[in-house]
Amino acid sequence: MRLVTFTHKGETRTGALTRTGHLLDLRAADPEIPPTMIELLWRDDGIERARKAAEASPEIPPADVRFEAPVPRPGKVLAIGLNYRDHAAESGQEIPQRPVVFAKMPTCIVGPGHPVYVPRLSRAVDWEAELCFVIGRKARYVRAAEARQYIAGYTIGNDISVRDWQIHSPTWMMGKGFDTHGPLGPAIVTPDEFEPGNAHIRLFVNDDMKQSSTVDQLIFGVGEIVEYLSAGFTLEPGDVVYTGTPAGVGVASRPPQFLKAGDTVRVEIEGLGALENPVVEEPARA
Repeated sequence: MRLVTFTHKGETRTGALTRTGHLLDLRAADPEIPPTMIELLWRDDGIERARKAAEASPEIPPADVRFEAPVPRPGKVLAIGLNYRDHAAESGQEIPQRPVVFAKMPTCIVGPGHPVYVPRLSRAVDWEAELCFVIGRKARYVRAAEARQYIAGYTIGNDISVRDWQIHSPTWMMGKGFDTHGPLGPAIVTPDEFEPGNAHIRLFVNDDMKQSSTVDQLIFGVGEIVEYLSAGFTLEPGDVVYTGTPAGVGVASRPPQFLKAGDTVRVEIEGLGALENPVVEEPARA
């Protein structure tokens, strides 16, 4: 199943995409379907109820809606740094012995087609294509082998990074959490329809390919990440985890390359689709 959040005629609610790209209005078929993705995922029967609703849901032309991030305001947005060997190498860092964890702010999350801001305070805005997963059940002390039971599904992310601010903050957080710097979507694809395996992951800036790899090159896989995070704190339905980016980031280019207003950045992951966002100057009243 491919779960989405969309806005239609001023109302934001949960829906689903068919394999052919048609949008299904779940709440029109079942008014008990929660309007927000987090509420849906907190329900024990949420995804199964959504499956049943999809069988009778009317279609809405995708052109008539605005797609939001599938989880517009996650409770937690967590990310793993230096999680591809080639990216660690291009960054001049040793291969980490444990996951390198940092947080992005929930207000950084935006959906497909939403603008990414070049902030007033920096021009060093970089891209990072990432496989993301969304938690579907409360998880604490979960072993890697059991992690699949706690995952609602997978989606595409772009860990936009403000490099100068990342460098001057020892925890990285300031450079990773600017508003609009967490594009996510278009859909949460449930594990019965997608397993990471060796899916291709690529990123393009204005159709120029900057990153290309496969997600089986992760140093710490999804199960290991869930085990490590849940050893420290409870993961809850709707929490989003960015799993890391492969080589090819702009700051590692010679000379460095950064996003600028007028660019379009697109992340593709085989089996999950594509996430595309325009880059604009931060408006005077953001």
